[in-house]
Amino acid sequence: MFVLLGLVVGFLAAIPLGPVNIFVISQTIKHDFLHGFLAGLTTAALDFVYCLIALIGFFHVSFNLTKIFPFLKVVAALILIFIAVRLIRQAQLPLADKSLQKVPRSHQSILGVILLYVSNPGLYFFWLAIGGAVTSHRMVRNSGWSPVLFALACSLGSLIWYFILVRYVSIHHRLLDARILKRILIVLALVLLGFAVYTILSTTVLPSIPFLSL
Repeated sequence: MFVLLGLVVGFLAAIPLGPVNIFVISQTIKHDFLHGFLAGLTTAALDFVYCLIALIGFFHVSFNLTKIFPFLKVVAALILIFIAVRLIRQAQLPLADKSLQKVPRSHQSILGVILLYVSNPGLYFFWLAIGGAVTSHRMVRNSGWSPVLFALACSLGSLIWYFILVRYVSIHHRLLDARILKRILIVLALVLLGFAVYTILSTTVLPSIPFLSL
């Protein structure tokens, strides 16, 4: 039963539009299915690691993670800005330029996801919350094979979503005019810049506003 729950949790957790999803989409549009799927596969693997740590270490973590969150937010904002600028520069290439089809080394897709994932404090909170919920309600034990199987189920659920997403984007973006693809890249870049601005504000301005710092 908890395996099915893990599949649902992993699938639903991967759906919301965020920096990782945008990066996966951009890798698929700029390059091909393989690079988009590698980015999604890396995310699913990180989901497994974070979920497992949250489950088996939920009652043993004694250090205060919140102390490093401001630093992580600054790093995350810089990474988002860097990726957004690259997308904008890519979109400004001449229509005849073949760089849009240039395939990079696959490790770039993997590294990009790792940087986005590790520097996102929200993911720490999310998996700690999931770990706390399922263990406190005795849905999953925090010892033995139960946490491993639940984390694998979450990872598989996430991977299913990314396979669907990348498959859809890789098929349908080829039907679009090059100008439209460039506009899509710019929109994705602007969304990433929006996330970067919000991340910076959440580190400096928003905590000083009482009802936004809760």
